[in-house]
Amino acid sequence: MAGPVVATRPAIGTPVTDPLHTGSSSLTRRLPQSGLSGPRTGARHRLPQVYGTADLVVLCLGVVIGAGIFTIAGRQAATSAGPGVVLSFMIAGIASLLAAMCWAELSSTMPSSGGAYTFAYTIFGEVWAWVIGWALLLEMQLAAAVVARVWSLHAAQTLADLGINVPPPLAGMIGQPTGFDLFTLIILVLMVGVVAGGTRLGLRALWVMVMAKMLAIGTVIVVGAMNFEESHLAAIPVDPLPVTTETGIAEKSLFALLIGDMHTFGWYGIAASAPAIAFAYMGFDIVTTAGEETADAPRTIPRGMIRGLAIATIVYIAVAVVMVGMARYDQIIPEAPLQSAFRAVGEDYMVLVVDVGAVLGLTTVILVVLVGQTRVLFAMARDGLVPRRLATLSRRRRSPARLTWLIGVVTIVVSQVAPVLALEQLVVIGTLFAFVLVAVGVIVMRRSRPDLPRGFRVPMSPLTPLLSLAASLWLLVNLQLLTWIYFALWMGVGLVVYLLYGRSHSGLAPAPSPRTSGRGRHRRHVGPVPYKD
Repeated sequence: MAGPVVATRPAIGTPVTDPLHTGSSSLTRRLPQSGLSGPRTGARHRLPQVYGTADLVVLCLGVVIGAGIFTIAGRQAATSAGPGVVLSFMIAGIASLLAAMCWAELSSTMPSSGGAYTFAYTIFGEVWAWVIGWALLLEMQLAAAVVARVWSLHAAQTLADLGINVPPPLAGMIGQPTGFDLFTLIILVLMVGVVAGGTRLGLRALWVMVMAKMLAIGTVIVVGAMNFEESHLAAIPVDPLPVTTETGIAEKSLFALLIGDMHTFGWYGIAASAPAIAFAYMGFDIVTTAGEETADAPRTIPRGMIRGLAIATIVYIAVAVVMVGMARYDQIIPEAPLQSAFRAVGEDYMVLVVDVGAVLGLTTVILVVLVGQTRVLFAMARDGLVPRRLATLSRRRRSPARLTWLIGVVTIVVSQVAPVLALEQLVVIGTLFAFVLVAVGVIVMRRSRPDLPRGFRVPMSPLTPLLSLAASLWLLVNLQLLTWIYFALWMGVGLVVYLLYGRSHSGLAPAPSPRTSGRGRHRRHVGPVPYKD
């Protein structure tokens, strides 16, 4: 019986003696652009091609539209922006589309499973690739754990709204914000199993859940529009109010520490809500990790990602409009905005529609995040920065099943042990760092390699990348100081791991001398390495 397949670095097209790409210093190592090119799709092939444009749109909708679509508009309207929250959604959507165009250009030039990790490896070098890869691992690992916890809370609430009584022995093990939670364990095991089953299985499941989720959202929009009151939109609070919540220094954002006391409502509240809402749009970048599994990736990836994000933006704005149209901003209950609004207008049955839509939305987010995480770590393993055995593909389904289950086990442990709901902002800081790098990368690549074929070009460059960079930095300074401290500690650990392992095991590291090899040191191969049976 044939064994598994180990995906190792294919021919990279650049001699190993090229000082630009290999050397004793990891600061000078950059992944050669030719190593990303293939005769059919421009990718380093190892994973099967599965995705088309429509599939990538579904992938984007699966991760961008989660349970937040049912809560964030009402919460921000009630606490910060009033009916002006619609403008906040527009601002956040424009900022996200600017970033998506930058991602689209780089992914059309360098389609790969690594996404921003591979972009950094090619443009800036190995050290920056490791920094971004390590940050993305934090983002996706914690995102899966956080969303699984929130999924359990929503699933427990759905059972309560359906009038289903949970047996007493199980009541203390479901819907728990901390400690052991059975629902969190179950959903993670199921989703990890789907991802390990192969790309095609995961894609079929994703299509079904996304279509069901969009049906629930469409029902919310239609029923909400039937109960729309224009007078509620006119009740815009003009005068800003100071924020009275007392928080410690660690819980304050960098912006609040620099500027001072914040305000809500009026233009202050609209501007303040935009960063919080922009977080809801994040996740579209995971589409770029499907580069090697997409037919005609240089054109298909940009189309799927931008179309998916555009649809998500329209849907978010539509839900926000009906939310503030059904209920005055000062009558919205932030903890359950849509449910309370539907009850207020006599549409009690819509509470269950919202519950089911939220559970489906969170399920698709978990699935797509796990897919993205396996692809990033797969690329890092194939490049030797983490153990190459993690890049093993199953012979039957040609998927990184071993890696998927490893990630699943770690995610389950993190979700059950760590207070993940309190670390939610760590989910976005890694993504924002990648956003900054991608915006700068577009400018650098336009100057250093203007000759490279691009399936998509960012319009009005460098203005558009600079605007995307500014928006990303704005979001970063709105993160809590405590988040920055935790992130610095995580990156410090990552630097130690790289120095102890990744730097010396990299596929671009120089091979040890024969004398060193004679002492038993593992000799690495930096040229083309075929599949191994």
